Amino acid sequence: MKITSKHSSLLFAVTVYLLISGCAQKPENQTAKNSTIQINKKEVINVIPEHPEPDTVKGSLKAEATGKIGTANICVRYTSPAVRGRVIWGELVPFNKIWVTGAHNATSIETDQEITIGGTKIPAGKYAFFTIPGKDEWTVIINKNWDQHQADKYSEDEDLVRLTVKPETAAKNQERLRYDIAPEGGNQGKLAVSWEKLRLNVPISQ
Repeated sequence: MKITSKHSSLLFAVTVYLLISGCAQKPENQTAKNSTIQINKKEVINVIPEHPEPDTVKGSLKAEATGKIGTANICVRYTSPAVRGRVIWGELVPFNKIWVTGAHNATSIETDQEITIGGTKIPAGKYAFFTIPGKDEWTVIINKNWDQHQADKYSEDEDLVRLTVKPETAAKNQERLRYDIAPEGGNQGKLAVSWEKLRLNVPISQ
């Protein structure tokens, strides 16, 4: 078949259109891909190593600890600061003052079933976890108001649990604050808080 100038012009126009359409679609696809990456980055939760390598990350990291005691699923969400050569107890974290036991927003503890902490039954739900550090003993607090910055809106009237716990001295330094849910068989277990060379064990049962 003989290709006329009319056919050539039509073929050229179709080719140009296809090229322009293809180029126009690329930025849209790239934007969608980048948006997905950004969303995923925001959803990343760090798991703080038990004995990490030297930590050079500045600032505190969002982290969570999950575990099962009895049949109850428990999750602690917190922000993990690092030691970075500082004196922690009695200086960075003052004694005898309520502490978020982390950084920034209140640390939260959530359970999908009723559990018992310090002899008090805690219904399924989400709560704030506060402490009052002392030289020899700490006060552990479970408070109804988990959604607050630091302890800005803390009210003792909303406490469900106040429990006195003696801290232990750990053999190894824990650079970043770390929580662990540790089952101990049957319906018994503990919530462990480790930072620097201090470890606090809070008994939990179901």
